[in-house]
Amino acid sequence: MEHLTISIYVLGLLVLLALVFDFMNGFHDSANAIATVVSTGVLKPQSAVAMAAFFNFVAIFVVNMKVAQTIGKDIIDPHIVDHYVIFGALVGAIVWNVITWYYGIPSSSSHALIGGLVGAAVAKSGTGALISAGLWKVVAFIVLAPLLGFVLGSIIMLIVSWVFVKSTPRKVDVWFRRLQLVSAAGYSLGHGGNDAQKTMGIIWMLLIAAGYVNAGDAHPPAWVIISCYAAISFGTLFGGWRIVKTMGQKITKLKPVGGFCAETGGAMTLLMASFWGIPVSTTHTITGAIVGVGASQKASAVRWGVAGNIVWAWIFTIPAAAFVAAIAWWIGKHIM
Repeated sequence: MEHLTISIYVLGLLVLLALVFDFMNGFHDSANAIATVVSTGVLKPQSAVAMAAFFNFVAIFVVNMKVAQTIGKDIIDPHIVDHYVIFGALVGAIVWNVITWYYGIPSSSSHALIGGLVGAAVAKSGTGALISAGLWKVVAFIVLAPLLGFVLGSIIMLIVSWVFVKSTPRKVDVWFRRLQLVSAAGYSLGHGGNDAQKTMGIIWMLLIAAGYVNAGDAHPPAWVIISCYAAISFGTLFGGWRIVKTMGQKITKLKPVGGFCAETGGAMTLLMASFWGIPVSTTHTITGAIVGVGASQKASAVRWGVAGNIVWAWIFTIPAAAFVAAIAWWIGKHIM
């Protein structure tokens, strides 16, 4: 493919902007990883985010690079990628993340980034620039990821209820306060493994377009992998506190046993998606798992109005980020 003529300064600026998005992804989505363990009182917020950040980074040694490959090569045509498209995509995603964080809406950073890519690519080359197979896979998992989280969360809750049916509430609480540390670590591992790779895919795409790496390489350069995992971990460490209350208590009241089941169901979903190379939303996944845990006890335990408002945020994320990205692409053409 023909390579871009791009200055090292512009390339460095875009890599930095991508890492800012990665940091914001961790900042925005840390609530998903810590909300249940904090709201059940198992860990203090500072301890929870430190643990989540640690396991975000540990995912570098556990999860394969298939999600980065999907983002880098399977969403938009790599031949139309240039610095304006990357700029538009990142600005669209960052702006939507800031808006939803400010209003405490647990939207998807992942889908904001994908919406940004779609908006910038369409602004440049029309809908022909989109790769339908990869895009439909992402769109399908907007439904399937929370549904899988819901099913796994509710099944695990039912199994746990059956196993511990003769135990006293105090004994159950003691056991699951310990086990929730394991489930929270597993969820953070899945979060880091899936979400850090989305930014890797963006940087990888840019480096290929600029001719700094080969399109046939199986994975991004090591410095890209390490910096992306570090950025998302650092963002998680700062925590998106505005969203914690919505995720941890507004949807349904959670006890340690419920927190364990929701996090375990969410972690299983994220790790399976990463294995298959599917960039899913950690927000959608944990929300589905929390609703599943609440609904497995009784339908009235779930505040369906709150859950419904969250779903509307999911629906609007990709088109809203795409719209902002298209405007940012146009601005980038005039200032870069």
